[in-house]
Amino acid sequence: MSVSFFGWEVTYDDNSPRVELGSSQEPKDRGVYTMYHGTSVANARLIIASGFQQSSGGMLGPGVYVSRDKKKAERYPLKNSPSDRVALELRVRVGRVKRIDKDNHPLQYTWNSQGYDTAWVPPNCGMKAVPSGLEEDCVFDPKRVQVVGIAKAPDTTILAELQQLVANSLGNLNGGAGGAASHGAAVDVCSLCKRKTRNGSPHITHQCWGCGQNICTLMIKHACPVKV
Repeated sequence: MSVSFFGWEVTYDDNSPRVELGSSQEPKDRGVYTMYHGTSVANARLIIASGFQQSSGGMLGPGVYVSRDKKKAERYPLKNSPSDRVALELRVRVGRVKRIDKDNHPLQYTWNSQGYDTAWVPPNCGMKAVPSGLEEDCVFDPKRVQVVGIAKAPDTTILAELQQLVANSLGNLNGGAGGAASHGAAVDVCSLCKRKTRNGSPHITHQCWGCGQNICTLMIKHACPVKV
């Protein structure tokens, strides 16, 4: 009996390579998610260079307001023209999450003092402060929110400029002694399996005993070209 190849194939049901949820799915405690934030061109430059600042207030109290619904972020700032709107792509460590799904919720403004890191407003929950019905999150600590890309910009010139600023910022974080990894916030992608790693901890890898290719134990599929 001969075997045509070494390898395997598996299917994940959690969409974990991107760790993205639909807007109606509740974020899990301690998860890391892709979210978005809408702002002006000038503020986008400041945020990329210096990070987010906690708002003084809002429908959920102080924090950084973000959404997993990119269309919502693209509408902000509401009073700005489309030529002065940027949607930032973010990597957000939500920590402990509290669902706020009604007006005058007892923890609407005090969730952080009760040990929660993020407040989550699900879509179409009927809150008067969210007339659009679109999903929203408030992250108390700005250090939990990192800009990783530009989801939308007014034109290609501004897009290219902001993308370069993001690349420079991420390069400084990864290369500097005070980078994200030292704060426990680094979330990189394994070059082999394309799934996320955390806190600078690489995945376990081995060499295929047939072709010698490096293999991550979390790879979805590996088909060895060597026949035996």
